Amino acid sequence: MRIAMIGAGYVGLVSGACFSEFGVETVCVDKDSSKIERLKQGEIPIYEPGLAALVQKNVAAGRLFFTTDLKESVAGVDAVFIAVGTPSRRGDGHADLSYVFSAAEEIAAALDNYAVIVTKSTVPVGTGRKVREIIAKARPDLEFDVASNPEFLREGSAIGDFMRPDRVVVGAESERAESVMRALYRPLYLIETPIVMTNLETAELAKYAANSFLAMKITFINEVANFCEKAGADVHDVARAIGLDGRIGAKFLHPGPGYGGSCFPKDTLAFARSGDLYGARQRLIETVIDLNDSRKMEMADRIIAACGGSVEGKEIAILGLTFKPNTDDMRDSPSLTIVPALQAAGAVIRAHDPIGMEEARKMLKDVTYCDDAYQALDGADCVAIVTEWNEFRALNLKRVKSLLRRPLMVDLRNVYDPAEMIEAGFDYHGIGRPGPLRTDADSRTKALAEGD
Repeated sequence: MRIAMIGAGYVGLVSGACFSEFGVETVCVDKDSSKIERLKQGEIPIYEPGLAALVQKNVAAGRLFFTTDLKESVAGVDAVFIAVGTPSRRGDGHADLSYVFSAAEEIAAALDNYAVIVTKSTVPVGTGRKVREIIAKARPDLEFDVASNPEFLREGSAIGDFMRPDRVVVGAESERAESVMRALYRPLYLIETPIVMTNLETAELAKYAANSFLAMKITFINEVANFCEKAGADVHDVARAIGLDGRIGAKFLHPGPGYGGSCFPKDTLAFARSGDLYGARQRLIETVIDLNDSRKMEMADRIIAACGGSVEGKEIAILGLTFKPNTDDMRDSPSLTIVPALQAAGAVIRAHDPIGMEEARKMLKDVTYCDDAYQALDGADCVAIVTEWNEFRALNLKRVKSLLRRPLMVDLRNVYDPAEMIEAGFDYHGIGRPGPLRTDADSRTKALAEGD
């Protein structure tokens, strides 16, 4: 089989490389000629574990190609995947579909044989119908089908998610289109991957619903963490207790500074806006969006409070800048709110991230970027863990303590155990976990017992 992947960004490049690993001849097309040249030279423009080796392997095997020539790339293909960006539209939060519709117009002009045009990009309900309309209007003579095949890739583990997915969702409305899509995913039948075949609207909605639900779980546990701090409970024990319930599940029940990245922020916003268009307001998701936005600023306030209520003239060491580990993605990262808020309050920022500093430099100014965590800690008044990279999980605490002016840690990812940190002589502040000396819960318990 042969396919063309329009868009060699995160989704297009990962999907293209993985399809080629399945044995499908894959051409990745992008308008950015410099990106294509870099890919031809074996240089991967994004950080994703295992991707460079996978690309190199399949290029060498003659199954994966890169080009800027869309017309040449779609000749004789079985399917054309649209994997371009759908960012939030400035001003109203709706998904910007201009790149999708532009790709549809170019595909219509170039395609000369039957193919399935597949939206791989995350798109609102109704997009597939519009793509069909655009192509049919431009080429009434062309025989084609439109399908929706949303991606469910997590940055940092995208290859595993593609090769061993929980499920594959395909919206296809003809036997011919369904046959092509099943053939492309045939290797997954061997591991009995569920294939959900449905219509276009259902497939499109499933992607937004999935991401919005996961964002809601993150926001929920953050709200529970706030309650735990007031009540003297431990949010990790609460999360484990409810996560063991098969109806709930343990994933995404990790308290922290809120969600970020390329998907959840824009997808929750687009889901809410799409609901408005259809007269089906998504009140839960609207609340999730508001709470997540305020959560990031609350984290800056926590750091300021831990420093005695003022960070004026103080040096704060920030460990981790990307929105999650194992990626260089800075999009909507909590650090983009936390760092400027601390700077506005008068703090001097020293920061280290294992992978993301090149991207961070484009967005966070007047920051001293350090070569490693210990350099960032040297002479700082406080250290805040913002992203839970593995190398921050086992810091030499004696060395950390010796480098800091004051042994103060604000752990926004709960990497360390509070009791152990206090025993090591740290003034430690985590999320949703009371310290051994906490008395808030005791006083409330006494008040309840007395009937207050």
